[in-house]
Amino acid sequence: MRKIFVTGGAGYIGSVCVELLLNEGFEVAVFDNLSEGHRSAVDPRAVFYEGDLGDRDVVKRAFEVFKPEAVMHFAANALVGESMANPSKYFRNNICCGINLLDVMVEFNVRHLVFSSTCATFGLPDRVPIDEETPQKPINPYGESKLVFEKILRWYDEIHGIRSVSLRYFNAAGATERYGEDHRIETHLIPLVLQVALGKREAVHIFGTDYDTPDGTCIRDYIHILDLAYAHLLALGVERSAQYNLGTGGGTSVKQIIEICREITGHPIPAIEKPRRPGDSPRLIASSEKIRRELGWEPKFQDPRLIVESAWKWHKAHPHGYGD
Repeated sequence: MRKIFVTGGAGYIGSVCVELLLNEGFEVAVFDNLSEGHRSAVDPRAVFYEGDLGDRDVVKRAFEVFKPEAVMHFAANALVGESMANPSKYFRNNICCGINLLDVMVEFNVRHLVFSSTCATFGLPDRVPIDEETPQKPINPYGESKLVFEKILRWYDEIHGIRSVSLRYFNAAGATERYGEDHRIETHLIPLVLQVALGKREAVHIFGTDYDTPDGTCIRDYIHILDLAYAHLLALGVERSAQYNLGTGGGTSVKQIIEICREITGHPIPAIEKPRRPGDSPRLIASSEKIRRELGWEPKFQDPRLIVESAWKWHKAHPHGYGD
């Protein structure tokens, strides 16, 4: 498999995966409608098709020209709060558009898919670290849409022989030298904190300081975007459908991340304490033992300081993001 079709390849995670694939000698086509992604985040070595998965004919034309051998599917809406206000958007884009993609894969006899899933399929887990056997009980339409698509993939495997690997991310963070995190609506902690250091925000908000954790703030499992991308590369070689959780197995609290950002940027970064947000879990930490054991995946950036350093370097070089 050398020709990879990447949906959502102009987005944060997709752009880094495209860069890695190209560095490893793959031919890559990026398919993106640019509603969330950025044209300048598309590696110039890739073929680019601007289009929407909602239009099956457009997807078919891209397949006809590029003739992919496998697909990496990142294209999705991914804002939890928005999904609670507009569930229709999430079910249409994350499920119906995904079915369009699967049907085109069936038509063109493309039988391997790597799917960008999420830890949001687990909801509020009853235990940590979270392994693949943890019950999946999403608490928002975003998580539900990803879980429904995972279930759909099972049937497309059984009926059409499409092998799929679902990778459930925890907290993706960091950057490469060329590609980083630039969301039009930013909700992720590290870029929000770094925006304060850049003078783009006055302060960062801490939602909840009374959790049952050592410093009272939520603990999350941060994974470097390059480690995440490498897992996708390994997933291309999987010979049967599978699901893997992706994290480092460690946890860093909100206050710890803010302090690390202060140290690395040299800025004071004011923080304002706010009440808890509904639905936030005190701890979300992944068990990645399965992917380590079965695929030999090993994260290289275990220290959250390395993640923040890479993000800060990119944001300083791109203070206005991609600018489009």
